[in-house]
Amino acid sequence: MCGRYASVKDPGRLAVEFDAFDATGEDAPGPDHNVAPTDPVYGVVQRHPRDAEGVRDLSRTERSVRVMRWGLVPKWAKDPSVGNRMINARVETVTSKPAFRTAIKYHRCLLPAEGWFEWRRDGRRKQPFFMTYGDGSSLALAAIWATWRQAGSEGPPLVSCSVLTTGAAEPLTEIHDRMPLVMPAARWEQWLDPEREDVSALLEPSPELIADLELRPVSTAVNDVRNDGPELLERVDDRSAEPAAVPLDE
Repeated sequence: MCGRYASVKDPGRLAVEFDAFDATGEDAPGPDHNVAPTDPVYGVVQRHPRDAEGVRDLSRTERSVRVMRWGLVPKWAKDPSVGNRMINARVETVTSKPAFRTAIKYHRCLLPAEGWFEWRRDGRRKQPFFMTYGDGSSLALAAIWATWRQAGSEGPPLVSCSVLTTGAAEPLTEIHDRMPLVMPAARWEQWLDPEREDVSALLEPSPELIADLELRPVSTAVNDVRNDGPELLERVDDRSAEPAAVPLDE
């Protein structure tokens, strides 16, 4: 699964990296080295622009960086708390599950991340690892999004998202049996294309991306979602220098 990741770049920098424009406004969250479910996150979407009357211009698309809440809330949900259980969508079932099958056709996005955390069990202890690129470039986590509005509300809708996960590839299998689906830049346009409904060919992981990942052991301080800071991403080689292990709150 993917239950925690890091997102520290500002939306302007992400807009340049993903060839998009910054549409976050005052809702833009600050750097977060320990992003957890229900947190606000950055999502990259590509849509047909609308004119002043709300009519879509089908002749072109615009790519933008927007703010979403992590944990997908389907349009038909009675309460947004359902999203707390929908932070991930498995590629094996995303096209068939009622909560996800519409979004995978029409509402796909990318979640920029410096990397994601996963825990390897070591006896009774869980050692966290941070999967990241050593050169500082962002990973593009494949995701889907949805809008939800409280019945009778005239305010803006809640925009939420879910990360797609797939079976882990070597050497990640040594840490966990699942991993987020990381989308290579060559597939971004196809993945985000609002006119494309069938993306089954894009749901396979890219071996070349996995080969470039650094599997970095980090401090167990990341186990507590209240902890934040660049020290959470630093390599820890001497386990005796780590803080006392605390239960993983997932």
